[in-house]
Formats: sequence, structure tokens, C-alpha cells
Amino acid sequence: MGRATRNLFVGVCVVLWLAPLYLLAVNVLTPAGAYSGSPDWSPQGFALWENLSTAWNEAKIGSGVGSSMTYALVCGAVAVFVAAMASFAVVVLPIPKPAFWFWLIYSGTLFPVQMFLGPLFGMYADFNLYDTRLGLMLVYVAWNIPFAFFLIRNQLTTMPPEVTEAAMLDGASFRRIFWRIHLPLLAPSLGAAFIFQFSAVWNDLLFGITLSRSSDVQPVMATLAALDSAYAATGPPVILAGALIVSLPTLLLFLMFRGVFLRGVASSVR
Repeated sequence: MGRATRNLFVGVCVVLWLAPLYLLAVNVLTPAGAYSGSPDWSPQGFALWENLSTAWNEAKIGSGVGSSMTYALVCGAVAVFVAAMASFAVVVLPIPKPAFWFWLIYSGTLFPVQMFLGPLFGMYADFNLYDTRLGLMLVYVAWNIPFAFFLIRNQLTTMPPEVTEAAMLDGASFRRIFWRIHLPLLAPSLGAAFIFQFSAVWNDLLFGITLSRSSDVQPVMATLAALDSAYAATGPPVILAGALIVSLPTLLLFLMFRGVFLRGVASSVR
């Protein structure tokens, strides 16, 4: 493949990727009452702030943003910390059959989450966890642990065992070794894992619409889906304004911490 062909292929991919973003940016400016019913390729007015305000307040996107921010921050951090402890146990601690424990935890990424929804819904109904923030947080933490464990464990296997041996010769306990030595050294993979898990929780729709129904409990993607339902009273410009609001946190997170993300991924795939 020549350079011209490669450049043409890359150019076509860029256009295909940017076209939906351009349509979103143009149509979110259109006043809701002036929307023609089909996407406009040129601005038909400027009602950005009105559409954003309607999506935030009247369509209750703001409530969903607050809920998802809580879920993503808390559940992402808890899942990463638990995954770090599990990785330390599998790689450093002298436990029997570490490969078995690795595959047992990592298998959580191998099965589609749809197969768990039926039993999970019934269990949540029996234990009064349905439509509660605690219920969603529990499932988000459990859902995020396996992949975070995979990333962190991969970096942990690259650390020389002499580090642990030297600390033990100095009289350090495994708890002290974990907190004072391994946890600081794992900072890149911890950061990358947190960004992955924050994005996963933030973008979740399936658990949100299955395990909750109240507007003050549902995550933002479920709120956005309700805004785009056949019974919604808002027009497409307001829906696009809601989509714009929803897309900003993960984009800003990646742009702000892209260096940490790249270092963490690189250290986990050596």
C-alpha cells in the first residue's frame, strides 16, 4: 500500500469520524421549535444555551450527571483499590495456585453481562436493592474489578521479586510492603485502570435501565435514553444538547490525564 493510498484511507476515516460530531455541533444550535425534522448541515440559528438549559433542568440531565459522577468516582476508585489488593495477593503473596485465582477473577471479563441480568434483577428485588444507589454501586464495583485486576496485575508481574525480598529482610510485613512499596510503584496502571473504569461506569446504560427507575437514582445514560424515547416531549436539538453534556466528562478526563493513561497502558502490556 503506497503513501497516497494510506493517506486517502486515513482521510476517509477522519471524515467519517468527524461528520457525526459536525452534525451534533450544528444541530445542537438549532432552536427546538425551528427543527425541520431532518439533520441540518448548516446552522439554522443559535439556541445553544436554551437547549443546554432545557436538557439540564427540564429533562433532568443534571440529576443523572450527579448520580453518574458519584457512581463513576466512587465505584471506579473502590474497584481499582480492590483489584490492586487482589493483584498483590496473586503475584506477591505465597498463596497456592496463583494461576487459578488469576483466571477465576479475570473470567469476569469473559462472559456477557446480559447473562447476569435476570438473576441479578431477581436477587435485587428480594433484598430490596432494586432502584437504590447502593445496589447500582455494588454491581458497578463488581463489574469493574476483573479488567482493573488484569491491568494492574500485568504491571505487577514486571516488578523484580528482589524488591519484595529486600523489604522482607528489613522486617517489613506484607501489609507495609503493599502500602509503602508496591502501591506507589503501581501508580501508572492504577491511573489507567481508573480512567477505564470511570468511562465504563459513566457510559453504562444496561445496568442503569435494568436495576433502577427513579430519576434521582438512574445514571445519566438512562436519563438520556428516556429523553430520546418515543414519549419524550423534547425535540432532537435538546436531545443532542443532552448528548453533548454527557460526552464532556470522559473527554475532559482523558485529555487531562492522557499522559497517565498512556504510561499505565504501556506498563501493563510489556
